[in-house]
Amino acid sequence: MGWPLVMDDGEFAVFELRGIVLAVFPLSKLARDGNTEPEPRSSGIRFTIGVQVDSADEVDRLTDHMRAAGARVTKEPVDAEFFTGRSAYLCDPEDNYFEIVWADMPTNPVVIASRRAAGLRSRADSLAGA
Repeated sequence: MGWPLVMDDGEFAVFELRGIVLAVFPLSKLARDGNTEPEPRSSGIRFTIGVQVDSADEVDRLTDHMRAAGARVTKEPVDAEFFTGRSAYLCDPEDNYFEIVWADMPTNPVVIASRRAAGLRSRADSLAGA
């Protein structure tokens, strides 16, 4: 995804995401660290990590980039059904799902919060003169 890699020891990776640190562990290592057994895999989606991008074209570009890196695309980039935007779904080798999404919804609170958390101005801020 182009995130800044802080650490990669071959078993897990740590990324810095504009004030958030994301650590991705293999399920077996996470279970061992938590002193428990790994939960048996279930088929289908259990959760998703949404990654908001700045344009519809970026959804396509990032999907291609992740596919080339080994992600399995479960939903090719398409114009969204439930909002004005574009999205795609992918999963990593452990079936963790990611949604790559661009939402053209300048007044949507989720879009505004996501952009502010990333240090970006939303169009709603611009319209309000903030």
